Amino acid sequence: MMSEQAYFILIVVIASAGFGFDRYLSYLNLKNWSDDIPESLKAYYDEGKFRKSRQYQLVNGQFAVWSSSFSFLILMVCLLTGFFGEIDEFAREHSQSTFGHSLLFFMILLIGMDLLSTPFSVYATFKIEARFGFNKTTVPTYILDKIKSYIMMFVLGGGILYVMIAIFEEFQTDFWIFAWIVMASFMLIMASFYTSLILPIFNKLKPLEEGELKSAIQSYCDQIGYDLKHIYVMNGSKRSAKANAFFSGMGKRKTIVLYDTLIEQHTTEELVAILAHEVGHYKLKHTQKGMISGILQMGLMLFILAQFIADPELSKAMGAESASFHIGILAFTIIYSPISSLFGIYGNVLSRRHEFEADAYASQTYSSKSLAIALKKLSSKNLGNLHPHPWFVFVNYSHPPVLERLKALKK
Repeated sequence: MMSEQAYFILIVVIASAGFGFDRYLSYLNLKNWSDDIPESLKAYYDEGKFRKSRQYQLVNGQFAVWSSSFSFLILMVCLLTGFFGEIDEFAREHSQSTFGHSLLFFMILLIGMDLLSTPFSVYATFKIEARFGFNKTTVPTYILDKIKSYIMMFVLGGGILYVMIAIFEEFQTDFWIFAWIVMASFMLIMASFYTSLILPIFNKLKPLEEGELKSAIQSYCDQIGYDLKHIYVMNGSKRSAKANAFFSGMGKRKTIVLYDTLIEQHTTEELVAILAHEVGHYKLKHTQKGMISGILQMGLMLFILAQFIADPELSKAMGAESASFHIGILAFTIIYSPISSLFGIYGNVLSRRHEFEADAYASQTYSSKSLAIALKKLSSKNLGNLHPHPWFVFVNYSHPPVLERLKALKK
């Protein structure tokens, strides 16, 4: 294993390189623009809307630079001053058990990070999003969301932490095998029950009402042999004017959710085309493929973690006096970030391919014209970036840029 100094240098170099790489990609993306409105979108972007879209991208990009720079600065200060070690010592003095020690450490760290980032979140929500006509979140809703998030973090995060520590204390370096089983089971449960258990905590879901839209959807589903049981409308307008739809769950738990804003902004034909795209994800087994990939990545990460976590030099590099499970995880999160980024890029490549495939499925089973119109409206309403830099897309985009999707639909 490495020395304390070597670990420290490695952690600082990796964190700095990751920050620099992200900022370089953001710079390329902000500079990448054309003043010409694409011919296929001229009916949806007039000069005013086009300029507004550009301004929205610039403001968000510049804000991201400031917020990420602040986060990086806080991380560097904590590393250079050994502040993580001071939090660890405080938690150790106020808890006798390993779990209590770790839980208190993470609670202090995560709540502290959240409080420091809250001014940026408030500005983004109530200034930037409001300036461009998107924000619908009220102050009480924002505060209630915070409280709910804290409770979920304590219940779910604390439960997982307890199990992981128990497994680690029992099996030491072999703990990754049993931890992998636990985490894979948790991922499967969350994928199956997210819409019915987690989402309703923050949003109201109601079954799609009887009427023209549901009849058109039912007719389409009957045609392709899709068992339509769970299709809900979510009150997305409670927080934002932006529209979306998504598919979640597996097997009998499969669910399609449409934002109420989406229904307000599109015709029946366009909504059926959007639903056909979501059904395409199910028919082409994209959820299962993504789940398998995620579980395999989790196994690799836990295996590598097991090789580092018990090394006392790793904890000392973070400013702690002795080895601990939580300090090891914190340090490993930084060290593992280059591998995590590579997996993230792979995941985005896979996701973009799945989006093209789902578009093609909707085109073949319903209407490429209706889907194209829906994509154009979504891009216009959400002030989407029409000219993202290819490298930024390659690293960060889970969905292909709208112009690429429209081009593929023409084929």
